[in-house]
Amino acid sequence: MSASSPASVDELKQLLAEHLYIADDGLATAVYLALKLGRPLLLEGEAGVGKTEVAKVLSKALDRELIRLQCYEGLDVTHAVYEWNYARQLIEIRLGETAGERPRDRQQRARELFGPEFLIERPLLRALRDGRRHPPVLLIDELDRADEEFEGYLLELLSDFQITIPEIGTIKAAAPPVVIITSNRTRELHDALKRRCVYAWIDYPGFEKELRIINTKVPAVPAVLAEQVAGFVQELRRADLYKVTGVSETLDWVAALVALDRQELDPESIDRTLGIVLKTQEDMQSVRGERIQQMLNRAQTPGAWAAGPAQPAGG
Repeated sequence: MSASSPASVDELKQLLAEHLYIADDGLATAVYLALKLGRPLLLEGEAGVGKTEVAKVLSKALDRELIRLQCYEGLDVTHAVYEWNYARQLIEIRLGETAGERPRDRQQRARELFGPEFLIERPLLRALRDGRRHPPVLLIDELDRADEEFEGYLLELLSDFQITIPEIGTIKAAAPPVVIITSNRTRELHDALKRRCVYAWIDYPGFEKELRIINTKVPAVPAVLAEQVAGFVQELRRADLYKVTGVSETLDWVAALVALDRQELDPESIDRTLGIVLKTQEDMQSVRGERIQQMLNRAQTPGAWAAGPAQPAGG
């Protein structure tokens, strides 16, 4: 593993592939440019298509620490950036009172209580203050789940890689971290944030790419089973289902079938393991019965999925 950035898009693709991530030319180019230009990378796409995995694999490939901020509704500065160590501050105050500090000493103590040694670093501040030779990979995961106010707070960080703490001042990164932001697009992110980023959309993979992902991630899978699963998942994505199957569910399903010693798909095996690949009762009921056999027949048709990625029904 090398801590230096790849010299070309092809070198980056190869580096990701060595760490079991299959990236197409568009995604590899976006990642390469984000590294080359020192810009944040914004990855959007449906859940389970491999957005978070990009950050995980990149941190391993570049041999850098991964710092992850998982976003959620109500996320604020104290959980994302910093907060003061109130317990330690209180102890210092009690010790000063016990030692009989004079008023002037107490004023000095008050100023010291809001110094760097009393600061608890949360992910964003830790990513800026990381003292390693090579800055970390900062993953801001599922930003669309956070409130718009927090998204606005990020603008200073993404523009200048700095954070302002009123009691201390502005803290600026000596070397900017590699920032990767993901969004499932449950809400639209602001243009002000997007302008600061290199953007890429990760789509559901087509048959050939998904088959390659399966063989890369689960090398023990029988060849026939891998092809049938890739084809059947393409069928599921074309069906009118509530929750579209992502790549992560595909890999979980393959692992489950391998654990059950299946050499190929059959209606009974599909029915018993639907809970791995589908996540709602309505979707499972919609697929069960004769429809499983019909979808399996199409999945077993040679060359049926060579044209490209399946598009979800109604999408």
